[in-house]
Amino acid sequence: MLQVKKNSIEEYNYSLPDEKIAKFPLEKRDESKLLLYENNSIAQSLFKNIADFLPGNALMVFNNTKVIQARLYFQKTSGARIEIFCLEPHDPSDYILAFQANQKCVWKCMVGNAKKWKEETIGKNFTIEGKSVLLTAKKISSAGNTYLIEFSWNEPAVTFAGILENAGQLPIPPYLHRETCEQDKETYQTVYSKIKGSVAAPTAGLHFTGAVFESLKKKNIECEEVTLHVGAGTFQPVKSKTIDGHEMHTEFFSVRKETIARLKEKPDNIIAVGTTSVRTLESLYYIGLLLRENPEMPAGKLKVTQWMPYGKPETLTVNDSLQLILNYLENNNMETLNAETQIMIVPGYRFKIIKGIVTNFHQPQSTLLLLISAFAGEDWKRIYDYALKNDFRFLSYGDSSLLL
Repeated sequence: MLQVKKNSIEEYNYSLPDEKIAKFPLEKRDESKLLLYENNSIAQSLFKNIADFLPGNALMVFNNTKVIQARLYFQKTSGARIEIFCLEPHDPSDYILAFQANQKCVWKCMVGNAKKWKEETIGKNFTIEGKSVLLTAKKISSAGNTYLIEFSWNEPAVTFAGILENAGQLPIPPYLHRETCEQDKETYQTVYSKIKGSVAAPTAGLHFTGAVFESLKKKNIECEEVTLHVGAGTFQPVKSKTIDGHEMHTEFFSVRKETIARLKEKPDNIIAVGTTSVRTLESLYYIGLLLRENPEMPAGKLKVTQWMPYGKPETLTVNDSLQLILNYLENNNMETLNAETQIMIVPGYRFKIIKGIVTNFHQPQSTLLLLISAFAGEDWKRIYDYALKNDFRFLSYGDSSLLL
């Protein structure tokens, strides 16, 4: 049984000058730098060459989530500008049903300039395919720094997906310190994004191109996809003095039955593309543990809590854990596992499923950096020192690394 470390978050700090943060992506995605870490050695190449450094029998796992235009701006008659940032659907809570909603839905949101918005309903007018649409927003309740907001609109032929596509803005990361521009709509999505729901991109995947996928294919490297909808909590630094004081955000994920079977068949060289894929894959082990305790657990109750990996005896093999999930799906005539994870991967964690990570360079004192430290140990400092001294570009639009 692992014990949660009470390490000071200050141990995971480093100096990140603003000029090292990539404000815009490179013109060619796969021309970004690639840091290579294996067996304690560090080298570099270009991302387009990544296939040269992967094991020939690798299975790469990608997060196919798609970023939604989740930021809506409203102007009050007083002139105050209210920003509503849609985080996740509440009613209906299913992402697909929420995007298909007609005339009304409720979302969990963050609100900018909330003090200027009292109890009144606010609205905005815009046009979709020649139709004039009035969108209104009403606060229902609040909890902490989030609100339940009821959206309603007067055009029944328009879905909420259409509302966001036409009236919303893509929420680029706050540390870019700039407004969203037109090119972000393309460059802040992976080329394989499919399933709408994220409010942040799984940025490790931004480097992949059709040419890179061709090079993987030539080397017989297999690819599988999972879906984890990235929440705004991914940008939240750890504010508590010690790791164990941080509350991790919860994210929805889904994995197809065929993908779980593939993971079971190829356990030795699974490479996760991005920390969101890591969190999804590692969560599977603990879903198996939950199902061993209660094979009849309702699908809506499948959730890996933040400290679950640190409080349960690990008496189940990965193979058995994945088989329990497959049995559960089979018994319930389900083709896809849908669950939630709050897993927080910190130093001391023992990885169950992944053997390598493709990832960008993360903010100081972030849960993402803690995950990298859990994987690379104290070598994370050497990796980041090397990247800073060799002019790697940092954060979402920055360069990449392959950690094996």
